[in-house]
Amino acid sequence: MLERETRVSYGPVPDRLFDRPLEPVSWQMRDNDFLLRGEGDHYFFYRRGQGITVHRGANADLSEELLWLNGSVYAAIASLNGLLPIHASAVAFKGSVYAFTGPAGAGKSTLIAALGRYALPMFCDDTLILDLSSPDRIMCLPGHKRLKLRPDAIELTGAVPQEKVSRTYDKYYAEPSAGTVLTAMPMAELIFLEEGSDPAIRRISGSERFVRIQDDHQTNYLFEAANRFDRAGQFAHRSRLARQIEMMCFQRPCQAERFDEGVAIAAKHIINRNVVGR
Repeated sequence: MLERETRVSYGPVPDRLFDRPLEPVSWQMRDNDFLLRGEGDHYFFYRRGQGITVHRGANADLSEELLWLNGSVYAAIASLNGLLPIHASAVAFKGSVYAFTGPAGAGKSTLIAALGRYALPMFCDDTLILDLSSPDRIMCLPGHKRLKLRPDAIELTGAVPQEKVSRTYDKYYAEPSAGTVLTAMPMAELIFLEEGSDPAIRRISGSERFVRIQDDHQTNYLFEAANRFDRAGQFAHRSRLARQIEMMCFQRPCQAERFDEGVAIAAKHIINRNVVGR
């Protein structure tokens, strides 16, 4: 379904879905339509069932077109088709997904790149799509984006850099050392990355689970706009996620010289969880 809905064509698109035209780097959503304006007159228009139409106008930065298509546009399409995008990078192990979330710059991509040393393949980078259609479990859909790393992350992880992501974006594509998983799998854990003096992983329980699931990332705004929750609906949605998703907090120092120590603890946590069947 996502492959069908994300097919791209080029041509004219509307400059607004409501009364006022879009400002640069903003979006609008109405019913089954989504319109995003990038830099200049670079527009991305999606209509459910008809795919994406891109308009490359004046000052459009073509080097960033894939970033828009694979980022906000993809998240909006997922949301309008009943899927939940969350801001996370993930690895797979023994048929389950371990996702790491945190604000921009928290080191999600760097961590999953380094976990490849422990034969943990990448499941997704930056955006994880959840299928909530089954009331009994939450399924994760495999990532559509390539791994992107900053130069310092490439040095830390030993990843082999490929081409630059865009003209203005200081990241490079990289190939995950343990490969990439392309099969839908159930969610095992959502692990929140935080800075701390010593590496440690603790379980999140009680009301903290509900608080943690209230993401303020762009992907959450797109999902809520697509679903138009009232307060009761929003509470029910978040309660379900808090109830069904196992959550952990991973605190680790951000010094480069202690990076490998944190990676080893994260890998041990994932592998041991499967060994002891917790």
